[in-house]
Amino acid sequence: MKKRVKKSGKTPTSFHVMAKPIGPICNLDCRYCFYLEKENLYGKKQNWAMSDSVLESYISQFITSQDAPAISFAWQGGEPTLLGVDFFRKVIAIQKMYAEGKEVQNAFQTNGVLLDDRWGEFLAENKFLIGISIDGPANLHDFYRVDKGSAPTFDRVMRGLRLLKKHQVEFNVLTVVNRQNSQHPLQVYRFLKGIGAQFMQFIPIVERIASTENPDGLVLIGPRDPHAATVSDWSVDSNQYGVFLCTIFDEWVQKDVGKHYVQLFDVTLESWLGMEPSLCVFRPTCGGAMALEHNGDLYSCDHYVYPENKLGNILEVPLETLASSVQQRTFGLDKRDSLPRFCRECDVRFACNGECPKHRFIQTPDGEPGLNYLCAAYKRFFHHVDPYMKFMANELRHERPPANVMAWVREREHSDAIAGGIHA
Repeated sequence: MKKRVKKSGKTPTSFHVMAKPIGPICNLDCRYCFYLEKENLYGKKQNWAMSDSVLESYISQFITSQDAPAISFAWQGGEPTLLGVDFFRKVIAIQKMYAEGKEVQNAFQTNGVLLDDRWGEFLAENKFLIGISIDGPANLHDFYRVDKGSAPTFDRVMRGLRLLKKHQVEFNVLTVVNRQNSQHPLQVYRFLKGIGAQFMQFIPIVERIASTENPDGLVLIGPRDPHAATVSDWSVDSNQYGVFLCTIFDEWVQKDVGKHYVQLFDVTLESWLGMEPSLCVFRPTCGGAMALEHNGDLYSCDHYVYPENKLGNILEVPLETLASSVQQRTFGLDKRDSLPRFCRECDVRFACNGECPKHRFIQTPDGEPGLNYLCAAYKRFFHHVDPYMKFMANELRHERPPANVMAWVREREHSDAIAGGIHA
């Protein structure tokens, strides 16, 4: 897309912010959630709802800072629906005040529990894109995703999903891949297809638990924290995550290309086309996706809400200045510059680029620190999909649909079967 050039002569900028207008406050108590404990950074006696002054400042600054005809706002938490429909009506009103002819888009992530007809009408009217969190069928979803009383949430989430469908609200499904559901890839995938999920995101959960709470009250620590720590028992096993991805891919590439869209598969195809991956974790550098807390504090990344990664507050320093600061540029470049030699020499580096730095806490085979915990998974997956990605990339280059890969797979299987019969 051609970028609009600013008349001021400043270098064009474009970055993503995940706004958390209610901070880490949530109505659920998911056992694997890494964000609930961020409450400790601000103290218990907080007015967690984003104030009007922070909200207006953020919206106006974000619109001004983006060099694009369409501006995309992302709202998360915690659980943003706790703020109620009227809060987001205020969001829409402020956006209209500052849009200046630009198209404004909104998306938010929700657990779906509080969705009702009022929400459905509002979301449809304002064309929100909703990411709804579902980890699979009831037995897998409810293993970790429980409410504050440890009660299961699956039935309430399904009710919320039905409301989105009723009001024709566009939605994606976000599935956290954990120690439990990773062992049942086809059960998860087929369930998601069965509930009408056309767009799916599989998000691996990997967390380290420190043996003692740090001075900030956090026990889920970053990759460079020097404290003794162990990988949590809910974190996905790397080898199993690779099996999970390959198993789902095999069914998708035979039956579902062009019908159901899996974010990782689409991003992988971008890499085989020589494009820069649209997902930040696979780009050579990062730093273009920040997190905004309820009080205006801006952090380097949603996965790096630690005191040392706080860039400043947008009520004190302009958002665009913080986003382009030396601290943030250094944070982004460090992803590339700290890559171990084992990764730099890897044949799938072009697709992986060491994935998210948050997961780089194990050692390479030769003892160098900084290897990604999920390295085995991604090596397995990228090698497995290579022939199919090459085929789909070639189809796209010749302006043919990548869904042709399904017929190609059937032809290969038929040829293999014939060859097997001859040799038998």
